[in-house]
Amino acid sequence: MLEVELRGDPPRGDPTLDEIAYLCELAAASGGVFDGHLAIAFVDEQEIAALNDQHRGREGATDVLSFPIDGAERAHGPRELGDVVICPQRTADIREAVLHGVLHLLGMDHERDEGEMLVLQAELLRWGAEDRARGLKR
Repeated sequence: MLEVELRGDPPRGDPTLDEIAYLCELAAASGGVFDGHLAIAFVDEQEIAALNDQHRGREGATDVLSFPIDGAERAHGPRELGDVVICPQRTADIREAVLHGVLHLLGMDHERDEGEMLVLQAELLRWGAEDRARGLKR
């Protein structure tokens, strides 16, 4: 089972916390990870700007940052995937930011993979929407 830890103050309402956890599971499963832990943290613009500067050397706030722990290699047993940090004030779509961040934890990189990550992200977003429309839950 994938344990999803939520930190900070997520946006109220849509998506629900259960849906955020479901999207994490969906993204992790796409990379063959079914057992482990990851954290989603919701922060303000000041905090994400500081993290962006400290870890990427880029000035200013951004929408989502990922901090992988286990790396991209497949492993047996539970995985400690890492942390996804999301700034709701800079994010047009929380669902997309969640998927984007988790795919980065799995080692995907849209700046180097000729668009494969973004195609998968869009596909997972569509699947999640279809599941939501059918009333499927985690």
